[in-house]
Amino acid sequence: MSRIRLLVGTRKGAFILTSDGKRKHWTVDGPHFGGWELYHLKGSPADPDRIYASQTSSWFGQVIQQSDDGGKTWNPPGTKPEDLMCEDGMPKGASNMFLYDGSTETGQPLTTHQHYDGTQRPWEFKRVWHLEPSLTDPDTVYAGVEDAAIFKSTDGGKTWKELAGLRGAKGQLWQPGAGGMCLHTILLNTGQPDRIFVAISAAGSFRSDDAGQTWRPTNKGLMSKYELPDPDAEVGHCVHCIAMHPSRPNVLFSRSTGMCFGATMPANRGRRSAATCPATLDSRSSCTPTNRTQSLSFRSKVILNTTRRKASCASIAARSAGTSGRR
Repeated sequence: MSRIRLLVGTRKGAFILTSDGKRKHWTVDGPHFGGWELYHLKGSPADPDRIYASQTSSWFGQVIQQSDDGGKTWNPPGTKPEDLMCEDGMPKGASNMFLYDGSTETGQPLTTHQHYDGTQRPWEFKRVWHLEPSLTDPDTVYAGVEDAAIFKSTDGGKTWKELAGLRGAKGQLWQPGAGGMCLHTILLNTGQPDRIFVAISAAGSFRSDDAGQTWRPTNKGLMSKYELPDPDAEVGHCVHCIAMHPSRPNVLFSRSTGMCFGATMPANRGRRSAATCPATLDSRSSCTPTNRTQSLSFRSKVILNTTRRKASCASIAARSAGTSGRR
C-alpha cells in the first residue's frame, strides 16, 4: 500500500506526518527545531530521504537544514552541529551565506527597489521563503529569498550562487507585499529543464528559458482592482502563488488578491479563471500536483496571521510513494 508523508512548517517548528493511502490515521513526528519559524520544507523528487528546510529567527537569523534520512536527523549542509553553536550553547544561526551577486562578470548592480512608501531602499537579505529541489539531482536546489532573488546550490546547500539576471527584470520597480518583498514560489518543468518560473510579492511572475541566466516578466493580463488595475503592467503585481498544470506544463495558474488567473504559453497573457477562489485563503494558497510513475506529490501553502505586516508562511509538502515502498 502507498504511503503519504506531509512536511509541515509552522512558527513553532516543523512536523512530519505519515499515513497510508487511506489517510484515516496519521503519525505525527515533531516538533523539529522547536521554537523556530520554518518557512518551507521540501523533499527531493530524486531522493525522498533528502529533505531541505528553511529555519529562521528574527533573533538568530537564517539557517538551512538538511536531512538524508527522511527527517530523523538534521544538519546544516557542510557543517557539524557544534560549528554552529556559541560558547554559551546558543545557536549562531548562520549557515550558507546568501550574498547578492554584484559582480560585473556574472551579477547585476545592487541598485535599489521600491519600499512601501514609494522611496527607494537597498537590497538586503532577510530570510529564505522557498526551497525547490531539482527534479533529477538531490544535490541541486533553488532558494527563493527576501529581498526577492533566486539562488542555486549544486552541492546540497553548502554554497549558494545568485541567479542575478532576475533582478535585472525591472527590479527597481519591485516593492514589498504585506509579508515582505519575497520570492515565494519556484516552478520547474520536467520536460523543459531550462525553463523556470518564479513568483514575487509584490512584483509578479517571471520566466527563464535558459536555466535562470535571463528572465522576463509574464504578467500581462493580470489585474486587481485593489492593487494594480492595469492589465498591461509588466511588474508590480502582488502575485500570491503560481501553479503548473500537472499534465500540461504550458498551462499556469496564478493567484492574486481576490482573483485567480490562467495562462497558456507561449502567449504569456493571463485570463481570469472561471473557478471560484477559496474565500478563506485570501492570503495565499496553492495546490500543485505532479504526476510521476509511482508517486504523487503536491504542495499547499497558507500564510498565517495575515493581519500582521510580517506574515509567516506555514508550508506543507506531501509525497505519496507507490507500492515500491519508497517514502
